[in-house]
Amino acid sequence: MKDAANLPATVQTNDFAAHAANGQFLTFSLHGEVYGLDILRVREILEYTRPTTIPMMPAFVHGVINLRGNVVPVIDLAQRFGRAATELRARTCIVIAEVEGEDGPQAIGILVDAVNAVLDMDAAQIEPPPSFGTGLRQDFIRGMARSESGFIILLDVARVLSVQEMSNLAGMSHGEALAMPAQS
Repeated sequence: MKDAANLPATVQTNDFAAHAANGQFLTFSLHGEVYGLDILRVREILEYTRPTTIPMMPAFVHGVINLRGNVVPVIDLAQRFGRAATELRARTCIVIAEVEGEDGPQAIGILVDAVNAVLDMDAAQIEPPPSFGTGLRQDFIRGMARSESGFIILLDVARVLSVQEMSNLAGMSHGEALAMPAQS
Protein backbone atom coordinates (compact mmCIF):
# COMPACT_ATOMS: atom_id res chain seq x y z
CA MET A 1 0.00 0.00 0.00
CA LYS A 2 1.26 3.48 -0.86
CA ASP A 3 2.13 5.98 1.83
CA ALA A 4 -0.45 8.84 1.99
CA ALA A 5 2.34 11.39 1.44
CA ASN A 6 3.04 9.84 -1.97
CA LEU A 7 -0.55 10.03 -3.22
CA PRO A 8 -1.57 12.77 -5.65
CA ALA A 9 -2.69 15.99 -3.95
CA THR A 10 -6.27 15.63 -5.24
CA VAL A 11 -6.65 12.28 -3.48
CA GLN A 12 -5.12 13.60 -0.26
CA THR A 13 -7.33 16.68 0.00
CA ASN A 14 -10.56 14.85 -0.81
CA ASP A 15 -10.11 12.05 1.75
CA PHE A 16 -10.91 13.62 5.13
CA ALA A 17 -10.36 10.41 7.09
CA ALA A 18 -6.81 10.11 5.77
CA HIS A 19 -6.07 13.62 7.02
CA ALA A 20 -7.92 13.58 10.32
CA ALA A 21 -5.12 13.57 12.84
CA ASN A 22 -4.72 10.70 15.24
CA GLY A 23 -3.96 11.89 18.70
CA GLN A 24 -5.14 12.89 22.09
CA PHE A 25 -7.82 15.46 22.76
CA LEU A 26 -8.76 17.22 25.99
CA THR A 27 -12.55 17.06 26.23
CA PHE A 28 -14.63 19.56 28.14
CA SER A 29 -18.26 20.54 28.63
CA LEU A 30 -19.76 23.86 27.67
CA HIS A 31 -23.50 24.59 27.79
CA GLY A 32 -24.37 20.89 27.72
CA GLU A 33 -22.18 20.03 24.71
CA VAL A 34 -18.85 18.21 24.65
CA TYR A 35 -15.88 19.75 22.83
CA GLY A 36 -12.33 18.64 22.27
CA LEU A 37 -8.99 20.42 21.87
CA ASP A 38 -5.80 18.91 20.50
CA ILE A 39 -3.83 18.10 23.67
CA LEU A 40 -0.68 19.47 22.04
CA ARG A 41 -2.27 22.95 22.19
CA VAL A 42 -3.17 22.66 25.89
CA ARG A 43 -0.57 23.96 28.34
CA GLU A 44 -2.42 23.55 31.63
CA ILE A 45 -5.77 23.53 33.39
CA LEU A 46 -6.41 26.02 36.19
CA GLU A 47 -9.03 26.19 38.88
CA TYR A 48 -11.23 29.21 38.16
CA THR A 49 -10.04 32.48 39.62
CA ARG A 50 -11.74 35.73 38.78
CA PRO A 51 -9.82 37.55 36.02
CA THR A 52 -9.19 41.27 36.04
CA THR A 53 -11.69 42.85 33.67
CA ILE A 54 -10.50 45.08 30.84
CA PRO A 55 -12.80 47.93 29.75
CA MET A 56 -14.03 48.22 26.16
CA MET A 57 -13.29 44.61 25.21
CA PRO A 58 -15.76 42.35 23.40
CA ALA A 59 -18.10 40.52 25.79
CA PHE A 60 -16.30 37.21 25.20
CA VAL A 61 -13.06 38.59 26.70
CA HIS A 62 -13.67 37.67 30.33
CA GLY A 63 -10.52 39.50 31.49
CA VAL A 64 -6.85 38.74 32.12
CA ILE A 65 -4.99 36.64 34.67
CA ASN A 66 -1.41 36.65 35.92
CA LEU A 67 0.17 33.33 35.01
CA ARG A 68 3.68 33.18 36.48
CA GLY A 69 4.32 36.82 35.63
CA ASN A 70 2.64 36.75 32.20
CA VAL A 71 -0.61 38.50 31.34
CA VAL A 72 -2.96 35.91 29.82
CA PRO A 73 -6.35 36.88 28.35
CA VAL A 74 -9.28 34.68 29.35
CA ILE A 75 -11.94 34.07 26.72
CA ASP A 76 -15.46 32.94 27.63
CA LEU A 77 -15.80 30.31 24.92
CA ALA A 78 -19.60 30.25 25.16
CA GLN A 79 -19.75 33.97 24.41
CA ARG A 80 -17.15 33.57 21.65
CA PHE A 81 -19.67 31.17 20.09
CA GLY A 82 -22.46 33.77 20.43
CA ARG A 83 -24.14 32.09 23.40
CA ALA A 84 -24.97 33.21 26.92
CA ALA A 85 -22.08 33.75 29.33
CA THR A 86 -20.70 30.71 31.14
CA GLU A 87 -22.26 30.28 34.58
CA LEU A 88 -19.60 29.96 37.26
CA ARG A 89 -19.93 26.65 39.13
CA ALA A 90 -17.77 24.35 41.24
CA ARG A 91 -16.16 22.63 38.21
CA THR A 92 -15.70 25.78 36.09
CA CYS A 93 -12.07 26.09 35.07
CA ILE A 94 -9.69 27.87 32.74
CA VAL A 95 -7.88 25.83 30.11
CA ILE A 96 -4.65 27.49 29.01
CA ALA A 97 -4.13 26.91 25.29
CA GLU A 98 -1.33 28.08 23.03
CA VAL A 99 -1.94 29.68 19.63
CA GLU A 100 0.36 31.36 17.17
CA GLY A 101 0.29 35.15 17.25
CA GLU A 102 2.18 37.72 15.20
CA ASP A 103 4.97 37.72 17.80
CA GLY A 104 5.13 33.94 18.28
CA PRO A 105 3.22 31.62 20.61
CA GLN A 106 0.50 33.26 22.73
CA ALA A 107 -1.15 31.70 25.80
CA ILE A 108 -4.90 32.22 26.00
CA GLY A 109 -7.22 31.07 28.77
CA ILE A 110 -10.49 29.42 27.82
CA LEU A 111 -13.34 29.51 30.33
CA VAL A 112 -15.26 26.19 30.27
CA ASP A 113 -17.97 24.56 32.40
CA ALA A 114 -15.85 21.51 33.24
CA VAL A 115 -12.94 19.48 31.94
CA ASN A 116 -13.90 15.84 31.28
CA ALA A 117 -10.97 13.69 30.14
CA VAL A 118 -8.12 13.20 27.70
CA LEU A 119 -9.18 10.78 24.95
CA ASP A 120 -7.11 8.93 22.38
CA MET A 121 -8.74 9.11 18.95
CA ASP A 122 -7.79 7.69 15.62
CA ALA A 123 -8.72 8.98 12.19
CA ALA A 124 -11.53 6.41 11.81
CA GLN A 125 -13.41 8.03 14.73
CA ILE A 126 -13.28 11.54 13.23
CA GLU A 127 -15.80 12.79 10.66
CA PRO A 128 -15.57 16.03 8.66
CA PRO A 129 -17.38 19.06 10.08
CA PRO A 130 -21.07 19.16 9.16
CA SER A 131 -22.17 21.96 6.86
CA PHE A 132 -25.03 22.91 9.21
CA GLY A 133 -26.65 22.14 12.55
CA THR A 134 -23.89 22.75 15.09
CA GLY A 135 -24.66 26.39 15.87
CA LEU A 136 -20.98 27.26 15.32
CA ARG A 137 -19.08 28.79 12.47
CA GLN A 138 -17.96 25.89 10.31
CA ASP A 139 -14.34 27.12 10.27
CA PHE A 140 -14.25 26.72 14.09
CA ILE A 141 -14.78 22.95 13.76
CA ARG A 142 -11.87 20.66 12.95
CA GLY A 143 -14.08 17.55 12.93
CA MET A 144 -16.67 15.52 14.77
CA ALA A 145 -15.44 12.57 16.84
CA ARG A 146 -17.67 9.60 17.58
CA SER A 147 -17.77 8.41 21.19
CA GLU A 148 -19.99 6.03 23.17
CA SER A 149 -22.11 8.95 24.36
CA GLY A 150 -22.49 10.75 21.02
CA PHE A 151 -20.33 13.23 19.16
CA ILE A 152 -17.51 15.41 20.41
CA ILE A 153 -17.00 18.67 18.51
CA LEU A 154 -13.27 18.96 17.86
CA LEU A 155 -12.33 22.63 17.70
CA ASP A 156 -9.79 24.25 15.41
CA VAL A 157 -7.97 26.19 18.13
CA ALA A 158 -6.11 28.40 15.64
CA ARG A 159 -9.44 29.67 14.25
CA VAL A 160 -11.45 29.89 17.47
CA LEU A 161 -8.66 31.71 19.29
CA SER A 162 -7.20 33.65 16.36
CA VAL A 163 -5.30 36.48 18.03
CA GLN A 164 -5.61 38.62 14.89
CA GLU A 165 -9.37 38.12 14.60
CA MET A 166 -9.97 38.74 18.31
CA SER A 167 -7.84 41.89 18.13
CA ASN A 168 -9.96 43.09 15.21
CA LEU A 169 -13.13 42.30 17.19
CA ALA A 170 -11.90 44.39 20.12
CA GLY A 171 -12.46 47.50 17.98
CA MET A 172 -16.07 46.58 17.12
CA SER A 173 -19.32 46.63 19.02
CA HIS A 174 -20.61 43.34 20.46
CA GLY A 175 -23.23 42.92 17.70
CA GLU A 176 -20.68 43.49 14.96
CA ALA A 177 -18.27 41.03 16.57
CA LEU A 178 -20.75 38.16 16.48
CA ALA A 179 -21.64 38.76 12.84
CA MET A 180 -18.06 38.98 11.59
CA PRO A 181 -17.24 36.39 8.89
CA ALA A 182 -14.19 34.13 9.08
CA GLN A 183 -10.81 35.49 8.10
CA SER A 184 -8.92 33.41 5.55
